[in-house]
Amino acid sequence: MNEAKEALRNIEQNYKLFLQQQFTFIGALQHTRENAHDMIRPVASISQVQSYMDHHCNNSTDRRILSMFLNICNDLSKLCHKLETVHSGNNITNGILERCKMLLSHSNDLSAIRAKYPHAVVNHLSCDEAKNHYGGVVSLIPIVLDCMKEWVAHAEKLPRRTLYNVSGGSAVSEKRAPQDAAARAAISQTPRSVHLEAQVSTSNKDNVQVQESVHVWKKNLNDTENHSGKLKGPWKPPGRHA
Repeated sequence: MNEAKEALRNIEQNYKLFLQQQFTFIGALQHTRENAHDMIRPVASISQVQSYMDHHCNNSTDRRILSMFLNICNDLSKLCHKLETVHSGNNITNGILERCKMLLSHSNDLSAIRAKYPHAVVNHLSCDEAKNHYGGVVSLIPIVLDCMKEWVAHAEKLPRRTLYNVSGGSAVSEKRAPQDAAARAAISQTPRSVHLEAQVSTSNKDNVQVQESVHVWKKNLNDTENHSGKLKGPWKPPGRHA
């Protein structure tokens, strides 16, 4: 989870650098659209930006800023897949990731999306640019970043048993291991006197049971002798009494 959050912070830092060059980005799109004779339709997908850079870019400045935009989009897409390995599944978090993956799909139509307050990317465009050409493409990255921050906020509120580390290990086993170790330590630290007392108590119980068994055996033997006609005490001849 910490690794994913660190990756998100790095992307945010790169986006801040990109945001400072928004006018350069719009200028590069304008130049490449002119070279492609594609001035009517809006810039509505990542694949469209890729095509402009690959086939209609004539200078290094335009290539650099278009490449920066595409790299950020690619990093966001990779992070989406990484977040799926961090979290086992929840309706809210899965829905957020699905929206991110849809927005970052190279063929997805971005023309209708708009980043709202506190983002000002659309406000930096003219009315015509915002409405008809670049409003969607400049809104893509801030909207996806907001979605990923929302994912982190929801994921951190969930029980740890539903979270997994980035390498795929279960947090449940990580949490249970210290508990098992503590239990084993408690058993190993039990004073020897307790074990000795338990053994002595058991030995005493066994001795009592043996003595009771001997007593019962002797009683049964006497009862058998009396019943068979044998007299108690010393034998005396008949007719001779003291």
